[in-house]
Amino acid sequence: MKSPLVRVHSLTTRVEAPVEEVFGWHRRPGAIHRLTPPWMPGEVRVEATDLADGTAVISLGRGVDWVAHHDPDAYDPPYLFTDRLASLRPLSWNHRHEFAADGDATLVTDRVETNVLGRMVDRMLGYRHAQLSADLAAHHRTYAAGRSLTIAVTGSSGTVGRALVPLLTTGGHRVIRLVRHSSAGEGERRWDPSAPDSDLLDGVDAVVHLAGASIAGRFTAAHKAAIRDSRIEPTRRLAEAAARSGVRTFVSASAIGIFGADRGDEVLTEISARGTGFLADVVADWEAASRVDGPRVVQVRTGIVQTPAGGALRLQRPLFAAGLGGRLGSGAQWLSWIGIDDLVDIYHRAVLDETLVGPVNAVAPEPVTGRVYAQTLAHVLHRPALLPTPALGPRLLLGKEGAEEMALASQRVEPVALAGHEFRHPTLEAALRHVLGR
Repeated sequence: MKSPLVRVHSLTTRVEAPVEEVFGWHRRPGAIHRLTPPWMPGEVRVEATDLADGTAVISLGRGVDWVAHHDPDAYDPPYLFTDRLASLRPLSWNHRHEFAADGDATLVTDRVETNVLGRMVDRMLGYRHAQLSADLAAHHRTYAAGRSLTIAVTGSSGTVGRALVPLLTTGGHRVIRLVRHSSAGEGERRWDPSAPDSDLLDGVDAVVHLAGASIAGRFTAAHKAAIRDSRIEPTRRLAEAAARSGVRTFVSASAIGIFGADRGDEVLTEISARGTGFLADVVADWEAASRVDGPRVVQVRTGIVQTPAGGALRLQRPLFAAGLGGRLGSGAQWLSWIGIDDLVDIYHRAVLDETLVGPVNAVAPEPVTGRVYAQTLAHVLHRPALLPTPALGPRLLLGKEGAEEMALASQRVEPVALAGHEFRHPTLEAALRHVLGR
């Protein structure tokens, strides 16, 4: 007889892809990363290599691991695989992943028998199904259909890289991580930013360049030098290496900081004039460094990324969850944001869509003011937003220049180059509910 604490949670969703494709997606490297909600504790340390009898390990920190074994007796491709928790007693977890053909689509059912708190399980299942459906839709778009590339990625361990690489690998692409330490296996190549090896990009179809020192922090002379030095020359040398190696596509990170710290209510598009200030100068030079003859070059001008796994939301979430959040400064400044999954969709498109060239504003189509942002985040978390942070606060933390260029910046940016693009979460509330499991 089962313990009364053990409950069965299930969710069924119709996914617009054939059953063999949906099951095959789960077999590819990166699937567990794409399905793990960013609000949950832990980091995937080992990914199962076989759904029949493999083992996945999620590190929960401080030497505590969630170890899940796949059950060969409950494995029937392409209709079923099962994993069971093999650690953390007295917790129990038996997860059946069921797939049934429904015409040209698939009925996906996750059935979890567990004594883990029910609300968390239900939130996790909802996230998994939304993520699976949207990822498969991204891979089905016309610019992606049937193409499998070898893609080299810098900055793969950063916030964006950790989301993008699994999206690429579950789409059937081969990813080579360009790393600064000694390479560990064929999936990595050592990259010296000051002098890339002549064979670094041999056999590579596309490069995605994400590496660069974080801009977060007080704008001291040393910090500003690190921001600049980690971007301009490394980008130039890598782009030149790509051109020499015959790489067809070079996609480089960029930022909406190119528009300057305060443009008022002016609507900014990819053809708007650049602004002034330290970040505007850095981004302009960064983009110029990526322009080489040969490859198709795309610069992804990223807005304020929404994910609890990193960036501003990682810092704001606990404050707002505790009821201590509110607008920054006047709250009248424009905030051009982008959900993490929409951002990696844009990178995915930039790699594959040969009509995209030059700067692309990677922002959602509906920017908001700082006041609206604070109200929306508080609403999603069911908390008030009654404690505004005066401008003095960011200035004390970041210095006057850093506060004005980051925390208090106002940029009303629109993604005109992405006209017709299908955003997963075009509104802020939808994006926050997805990444926060609300």
